[in-house]
Amino acid sequence: MVDVLARNWWAIAIRGIAAILFGLCAFFIPGAALWALVILFGAYCLVDGVFAIVAALRAAQAHERWAQLLFAGIFGVLIAGITLFEPGLTALALVYVIAAWAVVTGAFELLAAFELRRHLPGEFWWLLAGLCSVVFGVFLFWQPGTGALAVLWLIGGYAVAFGVFLLGLALRLRRHLRGEHTAVAA
Repeated sequence: MVDVLARNWWAIAIRGIAAILFGLCAFFIPGAALWALVILFGAYCLVDGVFAIVAALRAAQAHERWAQLLFAGIFGVLIAGITLFEPGLTALALVYVIAAWAVVTGAFELLAAFELRRHLPGEFWWLLAGLCSVVFGVFLFWQPGTGALAVLWLIGGYAVAFGVFLLGLALRLRRHLRGEHTAVAA
């Protein structure tokens, strides 16, 4: 496997460069990065919906269950249409879903923290975690644009780190291909 990867080190390097460029876009032109994420989501929903509809039609021809596939496919195509024609609405909806998740999970964390305090007096870490989740969720509801930017920066940070790691791997594979084997420390 290592020889195949080494011969194609350049493909891994291209993936790394693409990840770094996307990450930098998320930091410096976040609108474009958010737009790209939303458009990719819409494209995925469209492809998934079309294939579900095709599967439903084939299932119907074979006299098998098809209704769920058809409804899922139609729903996917509708979501794709909304996403592709109203990308701002989709981005906003994603932020609100994240906000709702943070508030709900934070509330459950707070309940669990109060229960834990009965058995472990003075314990406050879980309480702080729950409060952090609720505050984060409320902030997203209150400032969805800023929240979307924060999510993009997290994705951008991940993309840059991932890209750097892939470039490191590509360079290591290139050295391996050239016969520049280095001893691995045990």
